[in-house]
Amino acid sequence: MSMNPMFSIQYGLFVVTACQDGRDNGCITNTVMQVTSQPNRISVTVNKENLTHDMIKATGRFTASIISEKADFGLFKHFGFQSGREVDKFADFADCRRVKNGTLAVTKGTNAFISANVVQMVDLGTHTLFVGEVVEMEPLTDVPSATYTYYQEHIKPKPEPVGVTSEGKTVWRCVICGYEYEGEELPEDFICPICKHPASDFEKIVR
Repeated sequence: MSMNPMFSIQYGLFVVTACQDGRDNGCITNTVMQVTSQPNRISVTVNKENLTHDMIKATGRFTASIISEKADFGLFKHFGFQSGREVDKFADFADCRRVKNGTLAVTKGTNAFISANVVQMVDLGTHTLFVGEVVEMEPLTDVPSATYTYYQEHIKPKPEPVGVTSEGKTVWRCVICGYEYEGEELPEDFICPICKHPASDFEKIVR
């Protein structure tokens, strides 16, 4: 049983993409949801530190590709464990196609995509919530969507317990992405440099 009730909330997983001035980018998120059906609108919440956030804010367009149970860990590493501010995530990524609003839909490891144009933005401090009107959507396969729990149990590699390093330091591991911090105490205000989750999402590894 999870000791943190927040981990009991079920989420889907998505690659959210944007395009600005001819450059494409995307990031992994679990925050896409339908807002209304008439008109058909969805929302996505994106961390302000992500380049994708800035591109959606500037252009008002995004696509959410729904990750399926056939996705491999490489998809998560590619879009979730590196920053678009440092690398071009689509430079060597061919499993995608351009859709009507000018963004890219990811076509491998996904079962559908939904494209939207932003009609409202809500500043949430560290994140912005974008509400978009759906302009295009298409199913790609009938493979079930991957939930966050499915990702943890079947896609994410199981790390070997670390406990203490050869230098005798305690290891704290991010339960979201697996990043490891070495030190006797994890600072309360620590933010994971990979997935941007807070110290509350780190666990002390015991051998």
